[in-house]
Amino acid sequence: MHASSSIRRSPGAPGLARTLSAVAVLLGAAGGAAAAGYPDRPIRLIMGFPPGSTVDILARPVAQRLSEAFGQPVIVDNRSGATGIIANELVAKAQPDGHTLLAAPSSSLTSTPHLSTRLPYDALRDFVAVAQLSAFGYVLVVNPGVPAKTLRELMALANSRPEGLAYGSSGTGSGFHLAGELFQRLGKVRLLHVPYKGGPPGVTDLIAGRIDFMFYSLAVIQPQIRAGRLRVLAVTAGTRDPLLPDVPTMAEGGVPGYEATGWHGIFAPGGTPKEVVGRLNAQVVRILGQPEVREIWAQQGMGITSADPARLARRMREDFDFYGRLIREAGIKGEGG
Repeated sequence: MHASSSIRRSPGAPGLARTLSAVAVLLGAAGGAAAAGYPDRPIRLIMGFPPGSTVDILARPVAQRLSEAFGQPVIVDNRSGATGIIANELVAKAQPDGHTLLAAPSSSLTSTPHLSTRLPYDALRDFVAVAQLSAFGYVLVVNPGVPAKTLRELMALANSRPEGLAYGSSGTGSGFHLAGELFQRLGKVRLLHVPYKGGPPGVTDLIAGRIDFMFYSLAVIQPQIRAGRLRVLAVTAGTRDPLLPDVPTMAEGGVPGYEATGWHGIFAPGGTPKEVVGRLNAQVVRILGQPEVREIWAQQGMGITSADPARLARRMREDFDFYGRLIREAGIKGEGG
């Protein structure tokens, strides 16, 4: 009673409220001023994968057009290694002013964090979503010597062998690995995972017949499919791919409820002003609507999504939770984990 009464009478309470209100106004004004003058120097767009990787192919046209729109250089900086962790750390610890950005595939922010006990950043806290660049599924491809022409036949073949079938991936915890793990769990099939240091060595072994199948990016694997060196049995998205209209989805092929998709996005360090994020998002959405950009994406087998920052942040959280559960339940361990 007395405490409540003294709080009501305290002359400091209204003063504190006025002070906090003034601080909020000043911060808002500072954010607006930052956005008005943004960018005032070159922007660095960092990615944790090499030139020629899918995220690199998508990010470079965006960087070029952002440079034209802002009148400042947008420099693509490939910092390959550690499944994106090196690049992610650079951005997470950068000044949050919009001049250092990250272009990343979904796996490096949603599955990789669950495979390291010594991650130097918090994937959900230390990044701000700017814009989603793409959405895509994978394809399941087999060596032509595998006696299975449909997904159901592949599943029956796997379960007829004591050791199952061997599938390759670009590394433990990669999207391709987890697509296979989901297949094994939902389809109740017997599989052996063979991780490689990157996708290309796995594709080489698949063509040579040293492994049986892989989940892989359609954009990269298309030439091998067209040349007859690999046979595609299914796509992992919830709907058929326009580039492969006769190929069923995994769900249609015999694994009800199966869907594995990925995306690429642009992120800024946590704490970047909303006004700066808004300016970036508006430009990226505009760029993704350009016909020549849409053509580049189509050639890569990528869908375009103009997701606003809140939607991308929500998708990231959902995927982070989903793959975290899958990794825990399957007992998947990263290097040193």
